[in-house]
Amino acid sequence: MRLKKKSAPGGRKQATGGVPDRETVLRFIAEHPSRASKRDIAKAFSVRGHDRIELKALLKDLENEGLLERRRKTLVRPGALPPVTVLDITSRDDDGDLIGRPAEWPDNGTPPPAVLIRPVRKGKAKTVAAGIGDRVLARIFQSDSDTGPAHSARVMKVLDKQRGAQLGVFRATPGGGGRMDPIDRRDKEIIIDEDDTGKAQDGDLVEVERSRSNRYGMARGKVLNVIGSVASEKAISMIAIHAHGIPHIFPAGALREAETARAAPMAKREDWRELPLVTIDPFDAKDHDDAVFAEPDENPANKGGVIAYVAIADVSHYVRPASDLDREALKRGNSVYFPDRVVPMLPERISNELCSLKEGVDRPALAVRMVFSAEGRKISHTFHRVMMKSLVKLNYRQAQAAIDGAPDDKTGPIMDEVLRPLWDAYAVLKRGRDRRQPLDLDIPERKLLLKDDGTVDKVVVPDRLDAHRLIEEFMIQANVAAAETLEKKRQPLIYRVHDTPSLAKQETLRDFLKTLNIPLAKGGHLRANSFNGVLAKAKDKPYEVMVSEMVLRSQSQANYSPDNLGHFGLNLMKYAHFTSPIRRYADLVVHRALIGSLGLGEGGITEEEEHALEEIAAEISTFERRAMAAERETVDRLVAHHLADRIGDEFDGRISGVTKAGLFVSLQQFGADGFIPVSTLGLDYYIYDETHQALVGEKTSLGYRLGDRVEIRLAEAVPLAGALRFEMLSEGRKLPTATRSFHKAKRGASRQNGARKRKRRGY
Repeated sequence: MRLKKKSAPGGRKQATGGVPDRETVLRFIAEHPSRASKRDIAKAFSVRGHDRIELKALLKDLENEGLLERRRKTLVRPGALPPVTVLDITSRDDDGDLIGRPAEWPDNGTPPPAVLIRPVRKGKAKTVAAGIGDRVLARIFQSDSDTGPAHSARVMKVLDKQRGAQLGVFRATPGGGGRMDPIDRRDKEIIIDEDDTGKAQDGDLVEVERSRSNRYGMARGKVLNVIGSVASEKAISMIAIHAHGIPHIFPAGALREAETARAAPMAKREDWRELPLVTIDPFDAKDHDDAVFAEPDENPANKGGVIAYVAIADVSHYVRPASDLDREALKRGNSVYFPDRVVPMLPERISNELCSLKEGVDRPALAVRMVFSAEGRKISHTFHRVMMKSLVKLNYRQAQAAIDGAPDDKTGPIMDEVLRPLWDAYAVLKRGRDRRQPLDLDIPERKLLLKDDGTVDKVVVPDRLDAHRLIEEFMIQANVAAAETLEKKRQPLIYRVHDTPSLAKQETLRDFLKTLNIPLAKGGHLRANSFNGVLAKAKDKPYEVMVSEMVLRSQSQANYSPDNLGHFGLNLMKYAHFTSPIRRYADLVVHRALIGSLGLGEGGITEEEEHALEEIAAEISTFERRAMAAERETVDRLVAHHLADRIGDEFDGRISGVTKAGLFVSLQQFGADGFIPVSTLGLDYYIYDETHQALVGEKTSLGYRLGDRVEIRLAEAVPLAGALRFEMLSEGRKLPTATRSFHKAKRGASRQNGARKRKRRGY
C-alpha cells in the first residue's frame, strides 16, 4: 500500500513510500485488536527497510499522545477489551439486541463498557446463544457502528445461567409482606407482597427477583431463595459468595468421583520416599501441596553449588480432563479464601486427603530437581513423577525459630540433615534473585482474626520471615523450570504473565514523582529495578508509604495467557504456575502439559484442552479477579460491622486515595478504608490536582495530599455494603509551591474557559 506524503499533527512529516498515515494505522489497530504488533502492522502495509524506522517513530508518537496503549507486544486503542473475555449479559438495547459488560472491571472510577452481543446463525435460523443474566465467554470485535457500543462480541460459551436476582436482607413489615434492603448500594429497595415472601424471616439474606415495577412507586419482587440469617455465623462471606456467583456447593457427580477415588499406585513412578522432603506452611493450613529439600552439589565442576528439590501434589492423577471433578474445578478456577472459611476448588476428599502431602504418608507427586551454581544461576533441571513421603510437617514460625536458635522436638532432629541445607540453598538462590532484581514492593498484608461468633477480634500484620522467602523462591524457580521445559518441548501451555505498566500509568507516576524530585526512566527503558530505584530514594522519607502506593497502582494486573508475554514484576522471561494445583486450575493444566510432553504416564493434556487454552486462560483470569473482589469486600463488610457501634469515635488515619469526589482514608489498625466526600471538607472550594495527588482549597491554598496523616471521626458505617464514611477533623496544610502553582493555573484556565463560553453565547 503506497501512500502520499502527509503531515502529522505536531509538525513531523511522514516518509513517502510504504509508511501509512496516522488515521490508517489507528483504524487498522481498531479493526485488528488481536494482531496489532509493530511486526503485524509492517507486514500488513508491506513496510520494509528504512521505512520501518519511520513506522516505529510514528507508533511512538501515537503512544506519547495517548492515542495508543502498549499491552505486552501488541498496540491497542485506549479502553480496548482483550480479544477473549468473560461478559455478563445485562440488558437489551432499543433494537432488542443483547448487551453485555465485562464480568470483572478495574475499580478506577470508569464504568465497564457496553458490548453488543452478535446473534449466532445456525443454518438459516437466527438464534441467540445467551440471555439476560447469563455469564458468557466471548470473542471481542471492534464495532463498525458510529452510534452504538464500541465493541461487539460473539458468544463462544455460556459459563453460567443466572436469574438476574438481587441480593439483600428481608425486612418484615407488620401485617405481612416486607421489603428487601439491597446489599449493593446501587440497587434500590424492593417491596415484597405477603404471597411472595416464601419462607423468609426478618433479617434473612435473600435472593429476590423483580416481578413488576410501578412508574411512580417502588419496584416489587418475589423471594427466590433464602440463604440464611444475616446475623448468623459466616453470613458476611455468604454475601460475597452469592453476590459474585461463586460456586460453593459441589455437584453430586464431582463428590461421587472424589469419594470413589483410590490412592495412587507406585507403578511407573520413581521412588523418592527416602528423600527427606518437608512441608512448610502457615500454622492453620489444612492442605499441603508442596514439599522441599536441598543438598550441596557434590559435582567438583560446580563448587559451592546446590541441588534443590520441589515436589508438588499430583492432582492430575485424580482430576482427569472432561471429568465431573475437572468441569467443576474449571468452573471455580481457584480456591477463594475468606477470614471465616475457604471455598475450595476441589472437594476435601481430594484437597485435604488424597493430594495433601501429609507427614509420614505415601503421596504421589510431580517433582523437579534443579541444580544451581554458587552464584545462584540455574544450570539444569529435570522433572519426575514420583512417590514421596513427607518427613515432617512444619509451619513458618517453627522452621524460622529453629534456624534462629530455638529448635523444638520436631525441628531439632532434622537441623543438620534438612533445615540448614535448605537455608544454605536459599542463600544461593537469593544471590540469583538479587542479581535479577524483581520488583521489591514491601507492603504489609493485614489479616483479620475472628471471634467464635464470626465477628472481628483484631487485625494483625504477620511477620515476613526468611522462611516465607525461602519457600517463595523455591516455588518461583520451579515455576520457571516448568515454563522452560514446556517451551523446549514446543508444548502449548498457560503462562502466568505480568505486563509492563501502561504508558498512561507510567506518565501519571512520572508526573507525581517529579513533585518529589524523583526521576523515572522512560517507557522503552523501564524495568522492574527502575521502580526499585524509586522506592530506594523514598526510603525513610515522610512520603515513603505514599510512593510505595503510587508504584503499586501503576502496575498492570497479572493474569493467565497461552502467549508467553513475560513477567514484569518478577523480571522473568518465562513463567508458569506449577506449584499449587490443589487451589489453582492453571497449575493443573501445566501439570497435565508436563505429563503429556514428557511421557510421564496417564493424565496428560488432551488435544481438546490444547485447542481451548485461550478460553481457559480468559475464564480463570476472570475467576481470579472475582475471588479477589469477593475477598476484599468481605473484609470491608466485617470491619464495617465491627465499627458500626462506634459512630462518633475519633481515629488517626492516613489518606490512601485522592479523587475529584473526595478522600479515601485508611485506618491502619483495622486495615479498612473509608470515604470523606469533598463537599464535607469545609467552606472552601477544593480543586483536584491529579499530578500531586491532592485536593487544594481555592481560597486558602490549604489542602490534603496522598499519604497525609489526619484525624477523622466516624460518621456512618453500613455493614452490608462494607462502607465507612468519615468526617475530617484535621485542617488542611500548605502544600508545596508546585502544587499551589498548579492550583492557580487551573483556576486561571477555568476562568478563561468560562469567558470564552460567555463570548460564544453572546453574553
